[in-house]
Amino acid sequence: MQNEYSQRSPVSLDEKNEKLRREVMRALEPYGERGISDLSEMSEGERAKWLFWNLHENLDEIRRLEPKLIAQVIDTQLTIRDGHSMWTEKVGVEKKLALNCKWYLLLVYTALQNEDSFLIGDGWIDLFISNSTPHEPVLQKNQKGYLDADNSLHPGQIFLNGWITEDVWEEIRQHLYSTSPHCQTELFLRDSFLFPVKPGFDFVTGPPGSIGVSNLEFRVSSHTTDRRTVRRNESSPR
Repeated sequence: MQNEYSQRSPVSLDEKNEKLRREVMRALEPYGERGISDLSEMSEGERAKWLFWNLHENLDEIRRLEPKLIAQVIDTQLTIRDGHSMWTEKVGVEKKLALNCKWYLLLVYTALQNEDSFLIGDGWIDLFISNSTPHEPVLQKNQKGYLDADNSLHPGQIFLNGWITEDVWEEIRQHLYSTSPHCQTELFLRDSFLFPVKPGFDFVTGPPGSIGVSNLEFRVSSHTTDRRTVRRNESSPR
């Protein structure tokens, strides 16, 4: 009897998750089925719902628009815990990076050789800093995180939960805490690394209705306004 139960449990759990996912998709469907031309008239939250529904239910078609997500980092918070782990029985150091951000969606219209950018709302990025896959959030092998929306505490916001290695942290931290007003750091999510958490995509995991992320890419932009001003002052006659 126990063996029979243990064999059925995973299937029942998968069925339950799929039922919850379908309920989420039904709620998003009125927004997801709207045309691309309607995006400019939608609110930020409606655009986010449009994106999540299409990545789940219309993946092949939306891939043609090469959707990319950009998280523009506004401010950061680093938490270092030394002692008993919240997730394991081990004792040691745990590091977690929280990034407050604004999310943008980029779509490419190949036929028109054009690209549009849409604001899809505020949100947070929570990243564990570790040299091995953390116990929380629970991720599949080679998965870096997942995107979720409408957190119960912060409705209408988009969240990314995941992890980065110590080496990545060492590379980006100097830019996150740069004193230059012209230095901007973004997290860039390419369309080829975004996958719906649903049957058939078992290499990513997350809450029902979420989007699995297999790669994280940080980009740093340094505007040269100050340098041009200095050059003009140096070249101007005295």
